[in-house]
This record gives sequence, C-alpha cells and structure tokens, in this order.
Amino acid sequence: DSSGMMVSFIQSNYMGFGSGVVIPEWGVSLQNRGYGFSLDPQHPNCVAPRKRPFQTIIPGFLTQGGQPVMSFGVMGGNMQPQGHLQTLVRMIDFGQNPQAACDAPRWRFEAGLDINVEDNTDPKVAQALADLGHNIIPLRDSYMDFGAGQFIWRMGDPAVEGYAAASDPRRDGQAAVS
Repeated sequence: DSSGMMVSFIQSNYMGFGSGVVIPEWGVSLQNRGYGFSLDPQHPNCVAPRKRPFQTIIPGFLTQGGQPVMSFGVMGGNMQPQGHLQTLVRMIDFGQNPQAACDAPRWRFEAGLDINVEDNTDPKVAQALADLGHNIIPLRDSYMDFGAGQFIWRMGDPAVEGYAAASDPRRDGQAAVS
C-alpha cells in the first residue's frame, strides 16, 4: 500500500484439484497440502518436533536493509524454489524488471543429470548445458511444468515511486492497480 505494507501468500490446492473434496454449500475445493508428509518415523519427510518436513508452500519476501522490497511467489511444486532462484537472479544480478524476469524461459532440475528446459530456451544455452554433461529434456507444455509467478516490487517510497508488478504468462493472472 502507500505506506509500504506488503503481504506475500500462495493459494494452492495441490495435485490439481486438491483433496477432490468440495464443500457443496460453498463450492470450495479442499486442499491436499499434507499429501507429501509422512507419520512413519523412518521416512525423511516425517512430521515430528524440531523437524521441517519438505513442502512447497513457499511465498517469497525480499528485503534490503531491513525494508520490504518485493513480495513474490512462483507456484508449482518442486519448481517453486527453482523458479524463485531463477527470477531473483534475473532481477537482482542482471537488472531485469519483474515482468521480463517472469517471462524468461526457465529450466527445471528433474533428477541426476536430467534438466527440463522450456521449449523457447535459447538452443545455445541448452547445448552449453549438454556440453557440461546434462541430459536436456525439452518440455513443450509450460503450464504446470515451469511454475507461475506473481511479483510486486517496491520502487522506492511507495507514495511517490509506487510499485512494479508482474504476472506470469504461463497461467491466468494479471498485475493491476486497485
């Protein structure tokens, strides 16, 4: 807002339609975020005291000098941390604006030396990765495979410079002023 207050959140049902249970009176689909957790004490993702089981609800928040700079998030399962890293590197290290960083082709670590790349990845980049020993697997459907981000970057004094916002073209969304 004009005073600089920012919030970051990610809405997620998980696994497409979540639990598959819809509350009839409301038409609300219940989430299924606990699917990846385990109660088996031998499982690495066991829920237990003083543990942080892996999960992928990770809305992002960027600060500089203790001040909020950007609320953001890239949704999409294990693509979330990878998408966060890729878009932040583009904005912070390469000076891209949030929409350019959001629009750019992404890659995704799959397993071992397998790396998925979006179909519009520069062939020279894919070849350079292959030259390093990676198995490059192009994916043509970026809807679910490469996440979707939303970014709101504070440009300075919010009452004067305002914000820059971006919405990922891979899914439905819009950056708008209210």
